[in-house]
Amino acid sequence: MTWTAPAVERAEPIYVAGERTSLQEFLDYHRQTLLWKCSGLTGEQLAARPIPGSSLSLLGLVRHLSYVQRVWLRVRVAGQPDLGDLYSTPEHPDAEFDFAAPGAAEADFATFARECAAADEAVAGRSLDDTFVHPRSGDTISVRWVYTHLIEEFARHNGHADLIREQIDGRTGE
Repeated sequence: MTWTAPAVERAEPIYVAGERTSLQEFLDYHRQTLLWKCSGLTGEQLAARPIPGSSLSLLGLVRHLSYVQRVWLRVRVAGQPDLGDLYSTPEHPDAEFDFAAPGAAEADFATFARECAAADEAVAGRSLDDTFVHPRSGDTISVRWVYTHLIEEFARHNGHADLIREQIDGRTGE
């Protein structure tokens, strides 16, 4: 039997909340939106690259955003540098896109769920004003900035997901 991405209910961010709650709600909403755009598709459809000249696939986006959360929230903010990369290697820096395989879709979705939960847990007790030093640039970065960046990253890639999904089966959405 072929695995199919499950249906997803999206929870709208609440309208009146404190800053931390608002940032978390919008991050969660964008996480759910990505999965919502994948719902009902098989591994083969999720791994498809329907836009000529692009290596983007819905499965590649799920894999990429698992990695992005791991790096920003767990490795950098929470100081867990020994986690390692999920998919990429020095020889294959774009492996999350290049090696997205239909048969691994279910496992990749499970990894995404684990990374979301682990990232949330890793930063749960941190203030938005907490900072860390970026290992490459040497810049001091706040947890607030990281949340804002992740929301932007998910929103941008959800736009890509719109285009990919429309090419796969014509489905469009918000």
